Amino acid sequence: MTSTRLPVRALAVISLIAASAACSRTDNAPAVATVSFQASKTRVALGSPVDLTYKFDVAPDAKIDGDYTVFVHVIDSDNKVQWNADHEPPVPTSQWKPGQTIGPYTRTEFVPVVPYLGEATVRIGLYKPPNGPRLPLAGLDPADRSNPNREYRVGTLQILPSSDNLLVIYKSGWNQDEYANDNPSNSWRWSQKLATVNFRNPKKDITLFLEYDARSDAFADRPQQVALYSGDQAVTSFAADSTTKTLRRIPISAAQLGGGEMAELRLQVDKTFVPASLPNGGGDRRELGIRVYHVFVEPKG
Repeated sequence: MTSTRLPVRALAVISLIAASAACSRTDNAPAVATVSFQASKTRVALGSPVDLTYKFDVAPDAKIDGDYTVFVHVIDSDNKVQWNADHEPPVPTSQWKPGQTIGPYTRTEFVPVVPYLGEATVRIGLYKPPNGPRLPLAGLDPADRSNPNREYRVGTLQILPSSDNLLVIYKSGWNQDEYANDNPSNSWRWSQKLATVNFRNPKKDITLFLEYDARSDAFADRPQQVALYSGDQAVTSFAADSTTKTLRRIPISAAQLGGGEMAELRLQVDKTFVPASLPNGGGDRRELGIRVYHVFVEPKG
């Protein structure tokens, strides 16, 4: 079988066509805004919280046709998306005015436990859900201005193993883990009336991150009252009055943790509910307190 060789002139024409096609994909549309980004820490362990701050400086001549969602992709060294932090901006894009600055605004994200360690690139863009067009932006990297995918590099994060965190052990008073059907990384546990966790005592002040929501609609008179104890010491109390995710950062002193090798925290609600007793509650007869998404212990210093 003989091979067919293209003449040099034909190869040159093919190369020119390919180059022209690549150039035609260059995005020359003017940016509607300049995006900037900052993380509270550049080294983040799997499962840990990090504060992500965003700002959009709207262009003087910007025109935006409707409401767009901010997508935030954390991409590994193989250019694969490991996790995202998509969200709605605090001001809908349909209300952005030329020359206006949106933010800075901060959102706390818990790094999902993904199968990747090392440097990751953060890319941001604006898209119209569910799979609609993206808006042209300006970002940290000038080369991104010609990016036809309209996703813009704004920074990097170093992803560390979860072993860098204090291990929190869910002891008594918890129901089994549950997972969102559309996002298995979104999981939670319902507490019972009294639920406990413990962890190795760092012998220093800590911040407890507690992310939760509640069925405040199940209580007509007043929402549940939640009390937090470290050992026998009362740390704080609050009303579980929101059906949407709420994040509390609770300072706990070394003295409140005590001198033992292990520290124990108790979460107590003053009243519980049974889903089966509520309208459209189905057959779930568990006694539930509040729904907890994350319990994270961060030693200070």
